[in-house]
Amino acid sequence: MAATPTPARTSLPRSIARILLGAILLAAGTAHLTVARSEFAAQVPSWFPLPTDVVVVGSGIVELLLGAALIVLPRYRILVGWIVAAFFVAVFPGNIAQYVEGVDAFGLDTDRARLIRLFFQPVLILWALWSTGAWRDRRLLRSSDEHQRR
Repeated sequence: MAATPTPARTSLPRSIARILLGAILLAAGTAHLTVARSEFAAQVPSWFPLPTDVVVVGSGIVELLLGAALIVLPRYRILVGWIVAAFFVAVFPGNIAQYVEGVDAFGLDTDRARLIRLFFQPVLILWALWSTGAWRDRRLLRSSDEHQRR
C-alpha cells in the first residue's frame, strides 16, 4: 500500500503569513458579527437573493471558521488554502457591487477609493494560495484524494 504523500514543509515566512491571514479573518469575522455589521451589510449587493443580515452573519461565521482553520489545522493547509482562496473569489462580487452601486462603507467614500479596493482582492487570493503552499503543493492534494479513493 502506497503512503499518502505529505506536503513539503513551509518556510517560516509562509507560516507567519498563513497565521497572519488567519488572524485577519478571525478579526473580520468577529467584526461581521459585532461592531462593523452595518459596514459589511453595505457590501452585500442589492441584487443578492438572501436577506442582507443573513449574508453578513453567514459570511462572518465562515470567516471565523476559515481563520481558525488557517491557524490550527496546518496539516490541512493545502485544502484550507484553496477554500480560503475560493471564499475570497466568492465575496468579490460584493466589492464590485459596492463600486458599481457607489455604496460608502469602511471609509471607501469615493469611486476612486472603491476602485482601488478592487485590486486588493486578488492580493488576498494570492496570499491564501502562497501562504498555505496550496498552489505549490496542489498535486499532493490531488494525489491524496486519489489515494483515499482506492
